Formats: sequence, C-alpha cells, structure tokens
Amino acid sequence: MERPIGVIDSGIGGLTVLYELKRQLPKEEFVYLGDTLRCPYGSKEADEVRQYTWEMVEYLLTFDIKLLVVACNTATAIVLDELKQYLSIPIVGVIEPGARAAIKSTETEHVGIIGTENTISSQAYEYALKQINPNIQTVGVACPKFVPLIESGRISGPEAKQIVQESLVTIMNDSSIDALILGCTHYPIIQPVIENVLGKRVTVLSSALETGAEVSASLTFYNMHTTKEKFPISDPLILTTGSLSVLQRLKDEIFHFTNSQVKQVSIL
Repeated sequence: MERPIGVIDSGIGGLTVLYELKRQLPKEEFVYLGDTLRCPYGSKEADEVRQYTWEMVEYLLTFDIKLLVVACNTATAIVLDELKQYLSIPIVGVIEPGARAAIKSTETEHVGIIGTENTISSQAYEYALKQINPNIQTVGVACPKFVPLIESGRISGPEAKQIVQESLVTIMNDSSIDALILGCTHYPIIQPVIENVLGKRVTVLSSALETGAEVSASLTFYNMHTTKEKFPISDPLILTTGSLSVLQRLKDEIFHFTNSQVKQVSIL
C-alpha cells in the first residue's frame, strides 16, 4: 500500500520513535508532525491536549496516511482510546510497547517510570504493566524540567546533568528498581545523561524499539506494507508548528535524517 505512515508528537521527542521506525521499515514513507509551538503537553489540561492532538491528526490525514503513530506519551495516555474509536486507520501508541520492554528487562519486578506530569498522574504505565504482570511494583516520577531542556537543545553538559540528578533522586535512592521506563519520547535524547547519573544498576528503556515492532506487526496484520519492488531510501518529511533551528540540528546530528525536508506549518 503506497501511502505514508503518520507520526505525531508534542515536539521533537517523537524523532526518537521516527528514527527506529525508519530503521525497521526502510521501505516505508513517513510524515512527522511535531507541535513545538505549543510544547510541552505534559503540564497542560487534558482538554487542551485532546484539542491539540486532534488538530495534529486532522492535519496529517490530509496526507492520506495509512497508519498513525502517536509518539507522545501524554497524548497516548489522554487521547489514544478516543482516536481509535473515531478513526478508520490503525493507531499505535507508545505506552504499551514501553511497558512490554520493561517487563522483558526487569529481574526484581520493580520498575521506575519517568514522564510528564500528565503521563505520571494518569498511571497509564502502571495499568499497562500490571495487565501483563500483576506483581510488578512501580515508582512514578514526573520530570517537568526535561522537555523544556531538550526543546531548547541543551542536551548535554553540566546543566543537563544537574537537572537530571535533581529530578531522579527518588529513583536513585530506591535500590530495588532495576529498570526505568522513559515515559516521554523526548527523554531518549538525554538518555546518555540519565544513564550516567543512574549507573549500570538500572536499565534505561525507551519505547521506540517495541513501538517499531508493533507498527511492523500492524502493517502485516492489515496487509499494508508498501509493495514497491524497487525503492529509493527516502528520509521522512518532517513538519513543525514552531522554530526550525533546534529541530534542524537534532535531526541531522542525532538522527541523521540529513536529506529530510523540514517545514514549518500552521495547523490551526
């Protein structure tokens, strides 16, 4: 099926998911939309998150997408079920894949979860984890300073390390935790800093790998894989509602989408 896959996020964090999707599904075409103008979503009211998510979805539907990836934990927690109810295309969120990754990793059955205030308060990860293994014990910590730090491009150095250390005191002090879910797709961008602060005792997990596997399985189930015999490897189309500068730098330096076209768009 020669139609693109759509990926939405509150900002630049979803590029971590997009990178893994493109790695696992090189023949597929992708359109990414990050709402950097109104980022972060994590501290906003649920009705605002719902409205903004629907505006992104409706914009991407104009590209005739065949599948939608909600690469935002806050939007997944608040709006995913509603999107599945009203849209006629397959939809994949990032919370259930992240939970599966943690179940595979943990030996102590004690899992830490860090995310935005909305994601942590929703307890969506706790629910997903306990659906798989009722014995899992969780500690959730909101890290509201992470997304503004990342969106500004300050992803390394002493300031980033200090903010990470201050935010993860609870996780650092709980010796039973051996797996940490990065419950926001922005967070893998500072994963090296997080791993440096926590040390080798804790396995730090992004949902990107499992999300890629779930998208691949959905394409197979719905018989939606691209059927092109010969294909040029094309970088995704990357759209943003806000500034291009940080997005342009990160998509080149970290994700190597050097040939991606980056455009600023209005979705209102």
